[in-house]
Amino acid sequence: MFPFNLPTDSLQTVTTPIPADQKNQAFGYTNALLDLVVDLQQPILHFWTMQPTVIMGLKDKRLPDLTAAVKAVSGHGYDYVLRNSGGLAVVSDAGVLNVSLFAPLTTPPISVEAAYAQMTALVDAAWPELSLEHYEITRSYCPGDYDLSVAGKKIAGIAQRRSPHALVIMLYLGVNGDQPARGAMIRDFYQAGLSTAENKWGFPDVDPNVMTTTAALLHQDLTVADAKQRFITAATNAGLHVGHEKLATLMATPKFQTDLEHATAQMVRRQPRLN
Repeated sequence: MFPFNLPTDSLQTVTTPIPADQKNQAFGYTNALLDLVVDLQQPILHFWTMQPTVIMGLKDKRLPDLTAAVKAVSGHGYDYVLRNSGGLAVVSDAGVLNVSLFAPLTTPPISVEAAYAQMTALVDAAWPELSLEHYEITRSYCPGDYDLSVAGKKIAGIAQRRSPHALVIMLYLGVNGDQPARGAMIRDFYQAGLSTAENKWGFPDVDPNVMTTTAALLHQDLTVADAKQRFITAATNAGLHVGHEKLATLMATPKFQTDLEHATAQMVRRQPRLN
C-alpha cells in the first residue's frame, strides 16, 4: 500500500537476535521466511541483529588470501560468515539493524527497481528528518546503486533476492556505534586478502570516513530498538495493519522449525574452508 507499493494492507513483523554460536541462522531465517511468506500471503518485516560479525558476500570468496582476510577481521574482535548472495562484505554488530522485507510475488512480478524503491520509501518514512539520497558511495564497504546516504555519507545498503514465488529486500542500517572503526576493519579485510595481488576483481578501496550512522547524523542517543520502532511506526502511519500473531503461529509449527534447521544446515555447508 502507499507509499510502499505492497500487495496487501497487512504486514507481519518478527524480531530474531542471532546468537553468536548460531551465526548461519541469520540467512537460514532468510531462506525459510522466503518460503513461508508464500503461505502467509502477507508481507513480512524481519528485524535481526548479530554479535560482532563481518558478513561476506559470494564475491569475497575470490580474494587471493581469504584466510589472511578473516584473520584481519578476528584481530578487530569480530567473527565472520558467508551469506548466500552476491555483493561484498558488510558489518553487523550491536549498533547495526538488519531489516528484511519479504513479499509474495505478484503477477506480473514487481521489477527489481520497484522492489528497491519499496525499501527506500520505507526508510524515508522511518527517518523523515534525513535528506536521504540513493547512489553508489564508491569507497564505502559493499558499494552499490542503492546505497542510502546523507550529504555523501552512507548509512545503509540494500540488496534483494528472489525465489520463483517470493522476494526479499534486505537492508542494513548503521544506527549507532563507531562507524569509522567498522570501515577501517573492512579496509583491513581487503588489504590483507589482496596482499600484493592486483585488484582485478574490483574490491572497494574503503575510506572509513565516507560512512556514518543515524545517531551521529541526528546527534541523538538512538538505539537499535528505537530504529526498529521507527520502521513499525512508519508502516502503521502509512495505513498498514501491523501484527505478529499470525506469523508467530506459523513459525512455531514443526514444519517451519524443520525448514529453518534445513536452511541453516545448508548455510553451514556453504561456508568457505580456510587454510
